[in-house]
Amino acid sequence: MKVATAAYPMDFLPDWNAYATKITTWVAEAAGQGADLLVFPEYGAMELATLAGADTAANLESSLHAVSDRIPDADALHVTLARHHGVHILAASAPVFDATIGPRPGNRARLFTPTGAMAFQDKQIMTRFEREVWGVVAGHPLTIFDTTLGRLGILICYDSEYPLLARALSEADLILVPSCTEALTGYSRVRIGSMARALEQQCVTVMSSTVGASPWSEAVDTNCGTGGIFGPPDTGFPPTGVIAEGTLNQPGWTYGTVDTAHIAHVRADGIVLNRAHWSDQAGRDAVAPILPLR
Repeated sequence: MKVATAAYPMDFLPDWNAYATKITTWVAEAAGQGADLLVFPEYGAMELATLAGADTAANLESSLHAVSDRIPDADALHVTLARHHGVHILAASAPVFDATIGPRPGNRARLFTPTGAMAFQDKQIMTRFEREVWGVVAGHPLTIFDTTLGRLGILICYDSEYPLLARALSEADLILVPSCTEALTGYSRVRIGSMARALEQQCVTVMSSTVGASPWSEAVDTNCGTGGIFGPPDTGFPPTGVIAEGTLNQPGWTYGTVDTAHIAHVRADGIVLNRAHWSDQAGRDAVAPILPLR
């Protein structure tokens, strides 16, 4: 399959048509390059808050509600685009108020298929800003989506920094990592996490990023990153593990080709077998004693 992963700039939008035109253009560009799977970043949907005006977009609490209210319309647009172009789309994640989570919103990414099917994945572990300032909470548990492209899992940004979450997705061929990071430090953490998860589970990880300045929002005012596609540095993959990577902070798509047969082969007969040997840690992963040696 051909994968397109976004370095996505958020805009102050004058109206719904501006948003629809923007997303339609982005999807059409990637589909026109032959992409089968399109991955947008974490919180890229925050630009929907601008449709309610500058004051709403600038207010942390009001912006949550404004974006959540627009998600049904955004979902309908993505359904149409996925069908029209015959592609799978991971839409930019958004804060979504859902009574099954509780009174506070979760951070939700939605996956669309060419048949019109739709599913979602909520973020599992909140960053300090999300939990201490914004009041965004963990949502529904992890799911693996069995698609015509292969089995897909999703770890939203900070989730990619936790090995046990990726282990829960060990049956996935690809783990999608939509991210939103304000500085090179944050981007580096998620990039390193994505590469480590590809190594441990012998799979492909696909990282997308928000980029550029969004001065209209306190939540996503500065953004740093690029798109990246990573695999295990083993048989059938680049020796660095980097299948494709964009230019830092340059908006646009990064493309890479992924063959799930290579994933199956490296899991069965790689130079190393990290995924198969994972259980060898059991009994050896207790907290190590501290031995004075001075």
